[in-house]
Amino acid sequence: MDLSATELVVLSACDTGLGDVRSGEGVFGLRRAFALAGAENLLMSLWRVDDSVTADHMKYFYTNLPQMAPAEALRQAQLSVLRQLRETRNGESVPRLWARSSSRAATR
Repeated sequence: MDLSATELVVLSACDTGLGDVRSGEGVFGLRRAFALAGAENLLMSLWRVDDSVTADHMKYFYTNLPQMAPAEALRQAQLSVLRQLRETRNGESVPRLWARSSSRAATR
């Protein structure tokens, strides 16, 4: 599949950034597949994600995206979720709830 015109791929589910290590080949997974297909930017998770927090995270991210580059939209979404978590969970802001893995695809 040719994704060379694809600016951003978002996979907002659990463990989407993980892959299998193959001897002599490196890491195989969705990240590598999208990068090889030509996707410019990838947003995915390296761990299990909470459904409701992820929904909020994506809401903030997509609200910010028209005005910002993907990395900055992600940063602002993380800060918003972090603030929200601290307000609603008595100051608790466990990184697995707000931290997401962002990966820029390798250039050819």
